[in-house]
Amino acid sequence: MTDEAASTASASGEIERRVIDLFVDGVRVLGLPKSIGEIYGTLFLSEHPLAFDDLVDRLGISKGSVSQGLRALRQIGAVSECPNGTGRRTYYQPETQLKRLVGGFIREQVVPHLDSGTGKLATLKETLGGLESDEHQEFLNERLERLEHWFKRSRLILPLFQRVLGE
Repeated sequence: MTDEAASTASASGEIERRVIDLFVDGVRVLGLPKSIGEIYGTLFLSEHPLAFDDLVDRLGISKGSVSQGLRALRQIGAVSECPNGTGRRTYYQPETQLKRLVGGFIREQVVPHLDSGTGKLATLKETLGGLESDEHQEFLNERLERLEHWFKRSRLILPLFQRVLGE
């Protein structure tokens, strides 16, 4: 390998590492494990679909982490299996449409949280309604109403947010 080719390969490797770091930073903001960002970033930068073992080898992380990461990414639609036509190995490719990535995350992570929160909020309001009225109860009731408003607004905003991200 010539010095120029080695320099190009080194620069390319550095760019790839930094792009993967961007995905790692992104998943950390969402409270997801670092390995999910590494897996997605590696697939995103790969010119061809990669097999499970390719990801383990390239990332140097455990098979368990790759397995859990792929499962999470498939669940939100960020990664899909693709046919390879050669043997028993399953290959994976990234979803690169932002609208689909965000839509999957909203569908699989945000909406269940909103559903759960709405149910918990209703229970809290019932509990509060059964207490003797005082200033603190009025304050709590006001805050619960504020939360209820936030949940309702979130349900209205999420579809609009998805549409704005359409590519």
